[in-house]
Amino acid sequence: MMTLTARYLLALIALVIYQALPTAALAQQDRPVDAAALLEEARKDIGAVRAAPRESISDAQLNELRSRALAAQAKADKAEADMAPNLADVTARLAELGTPTPGAAEAADVAAQRKELARTQATLDSQVKLARLLSLEAQQAAKAVVAQRRQQFGERLSERTPSPLSATFWTDLKRELPADAAKLRQFTSALVPAIASVSVPVWIGMVVLMAAIVAGHVVLRRALVRVASNRIPPGQLRRSMHALGVVLLWVLTPGLMAHVVSVALSTVETAPTDAIAQLTALEGIIWFGGFTYGLGTALLMAGSPSWRLPSISDELALRLKWFPLALALASVVGWSLARVALTIEASLAATVALNTLMALSYMLIALAALLRLGRGRQPDGSSVDSATSSETASAAPEASVPVWVAVLRTAAWGLLAVTFGALLLGYVAFSAFISNQFVWCLIIGGAAYLLAVVVDDLCRSLLGNTKAGQADGKEPAAQEEKTDYLARTRAQAAVLVSAIVRVGIYFLGLLLILAPYGEGPLELLNRAGRINEGLSIGEVSLKPGALLQAALLLVLGLAAVRLFKRWLTDRFMPTTQMDAGMRMSIITLSGYAGTVVIIALAISAVGMGLERVTWVASALSVGIGFGLQAIVQNFVSGLILLAERPVKVGDWVSVSGVEGDIRKINVRATEIQMGDRSTLIIPNSEFITKIVRNVTYSDNIGLVQVKLPMPLSTDTKAAREVLIEAFRSHRGVLSTPAPTVQLEGVTDGRLVFVATGFVNSPRAAGNVKSELLFDIFEKLRAAHITLEQPAAIVMKPSP
Repeated sequence: MMTLTARYLLALIALVIYQALPTAALAQQDRPVDAAALLEEARKDIGAVRAAPRESISDAQLNELRSRALAAQAKADKAEADMAPNLADVTARLAELGTPTPGAAEAADVAAQRKELARTQATLDSQVKLARLLSLEAQQAAKAVVAQRRQQFGERLSERTPSPLSATFWTDLKRELPADAAKLRQFTSALVPAIASVSVPVWIGMVVLMAAIVAGHVVLRRALVRVASNRIPPGQLRRSMHALGVVLLWVLTPGLMAHVVSVALSTVETAPTDAIAQLTALEGIIWFGGFTYGLGTALLMAGSPSWRLPSISDELALRLKWFPLALALASVVGWSLARVALTIEASLAATVALNTLMALSYMLIALAALLRLGRGRQPDGSSVDSATSSETASAAPEASVPVWVAVLRTAAWGLLAVTFGALLLGYVAFSAFISNQFVWCLIIGGAAYLLAVVVDDLCRSLLGNTKAGQADGKEPAAQEEKTDYLARTRAQAAVLVSAIVRVGIYFLGLLLILAPYGEGPLELLNRAGRINEGLSIGEVSLKPGALLQAALLLVLGLAAVRLFKRWLTDRFMPTTQMDAGMRMSIITLSGYAGTVVIIALAISAVGMGLERVTWVASALSVGIGFGLQAIVQNFVSGLILLAERPVKVGDWVSVSGVEGDIRKINVRATEIQMGDRSTLIIPNSEFITKIVRNVTYSDNIGLVQVKLPMPLSTDTKAAREVLIEAFRSHRGVLSTPAPTVQLEGVTDGRLVFVATGFVNSPRAAGNVKSELLFDIFEKLRAAHITLEQPAAIVMKPSP
């Protein structure tokens, strides 16, 4: 059982490394390949897989058969891929010759060439069809092997053996023990002489190297703390990188020591090849054991709460300080014994006893951990272990334990009960599988958590953390807004990149967790690799490569449109004589046009011709008929506003009883800023279908008009001079057109004077009017001119 887990991880790593070496793959593709030879090899491999016995065959042998079937499929696919271009070329050349004219003599060389091309076409066509047939047969053979593996996996889990509590269990073990001991002596008899043959200098060098590795571990551990403290900025990244460094140190230390021993024994010429292969496998187990211990140590960080990543208390971490070492030792010893038992072909009784021992060891470790987690907790849940925090802990007992710890503890108790019950009932294989899977899930879950934290912290540090976003308050408002925008953009990019990578990490972890359930990572990845063939929807084939290309084109294209709009706003438009509204209209229309073009190019990159989008238009027409009329109406109205420009950005308008300045014309609605600085969102159709008053449509001049009633005895000449002087002396009143004062007439026994002046903006009319009234009242009082009643003041735009 060991080794199902370790083998899955090693196989997946090997596959990833292989996929990451495109140079070697390209070199293999460049070699000339004989298609007929490939098809013959594929035929032989398929025949061997079909002829192999399926009964009483091990999982490793089944896996080898499946690999051979997949290799045959790859050969057939390779042969088809190599012959397809040649067949297309021959077909095209034959088509260029055309069909011979009935009854007409054809040149001898043309007829010979036509005959040769037809013969070649028939040969290539038959070979291509044969390659497709062999590929299908190989795929079916591989599926049959996978089905056999699943069946054996289920049978193995449901198999019942004598219970460890029964006398039959011990009787069978005692009966088979002498034969198993003899096999073990035969295995060691070939290895012990090889160990004894190692020369003294090699032993000395091995000891020195091991001591150097241990010393290097101590030095690097201290250097890791120093570098993380001094070289990495404060924050979560410092802790995650330190945890990653701790894992790498503990992987390298025992792994390199095991590698030193393996290399030393491989120098012995008399060492048997099988024994060296077994030592190499045990070396891989030790590497993985170091990873298990390093991962647990890095996550717990007992005694160092400032370096701890998970949100657990230091007291809880100290309780579980022993857990990583116990789990790693149990895994290394159990997997090593399982490997030896598999090598010497131990008896069924010995295998069952070994599985029982592994399951019991895991159960005892889990039981001890659960008891340590619950030790010192009162019936009501309050913690009394820590004398320094007894008062606060008793006040909020369960808050100190994270939710995931409670869930994990409950699941562990349930699995422990199931495992122990299955073991007592004689389902040893099922019990060992559950215990192995629980340990495997712990390791994969911890590794995925650590990698996800490291990726998230790196993204936040490299993309999200920027000094540009830290405005000191001394920058201009535009520059400060720009830096804030850049900071927000980088923060959004950090979150998106982190999310995408973490999803990939969790998916890989799920692959590894599901691997022992009948399909390993190679099978799952091979099945996932078929997605490259595409998902057909009608006549459209959606391929991952095309989808990725379209997504990349969409992202880069929209970014380019955004940069183009920024260039128009900051560089080109300021050099023109256009007003602000015209500039905004051109920039907005350019953005819409660029977005439409990019979307069309992305659709074409997917492989969907624009002529095939008619069904989308049909669906939209139905949607428009049922409820999208208003949206489409506002969209079209927005385009009309941008094109005809009855209103533009910066205009002062009044529509539907609302009056204010237009700040932005969007695709659906227009933003109007009111006098109280609030913003009103008005649908674009309101500006097309209703009466709109545009105060600044023709010009940007505002009118200030003051009506003053005076007694009939008022000196009209003096009153006129006072009003004219007040308007002319105000800095906000324009000299052209010049201010005027008119005597409107006599109303109810009072003279009505109307003073009119113009200002440079209707928005300034209110303040100018107020200042003029203060000045006029003061001048009238100084000239001893009285008013009949309070002035009625009217402000309206210029004609």
